[in-house]
Amino acid sequence: MSNYVLLNNGAHKDLKVVTTRSESYGDNVMHAMTFPMEFRDVQSSYPIFFCKDSESGQFYPAALFGLEQNQNLFLTEDGWDASYIPMMIKRHPFLIGYQADAAHVGGKKPVVSIDMDNPRINDSEGESLFSDKGEPTDYLKESISILEAIHHGHEHNKGFVETLLEHDLLEAFTLEVVLNDGSKNQLTGFYTIAEQKLHELEGDTFAMLNKRGYLQAIFMAVASHSRLRPLVEKRNALIL
Repeated sequence: MSNYVLLNNGAHKDLKVVTTRSESYGDNVMHAMTFPMEFRDVQSSYPIFFCKDSESGQFYPAALFGLEQNQNLFLTEDGWDASYIPMMIKRHPFLIGYQADAAHVGGKKPVVSIDMDNPRINDSEGESLFSDKGEPTDYLKESISILEAIHHGHEHNKGFVETLLEHDLLEAFTLEVVLNDGSKNQLTGFYTIAEQKLHELEGDTFAMLNKRGYLQAIFMAVASHSRLRPLVEKRNALIL
């Protein structure tokens, strides 16, 4: 369970955050939400597919780390073995929360919250959040920048996915992977860009996608599929 509270330099002046990546800190996850703004970095290491939230029914893009639940093939004894770690992973143990404020759009303003039950939180090891003067450290400033990017990313995702659905550019797929020991892994429940329908779009639609900044993200998502083979190779390397 999570226990998010509003971050402040009084109550949390002595807190530290462990930034090591490992299963014990909750990093052994199969996938994580990503955003078009980071597709360029994400596609260099991970396949990008789309998931459908079981509660809201909303689609969102996700970076794939493993071939089954609770499996992250990028985790090693030395940490996270990839050149880029997605923002939704790096944000922990922080979260954007909201407070009532009539001066902000929608009557709410974003604020930084911290999960006090997160295993990364302690008072002796890791990155400090505040200096002796109570000012945010460079680590906290970077974390806040990530949270701000995620805040904007959620809005971008909404328009991006709505446009994909409007033009029928998402399709479900099933991928069966046969490992070196003969065992099978079936990747289900994910969606991908419908490439055939993408190629059938007319020029005006392409121009619209390009103007909104979606076209590049679409092609990066498609290009990221080449990262499936290295993912399978990582899984095969674990077979004794």
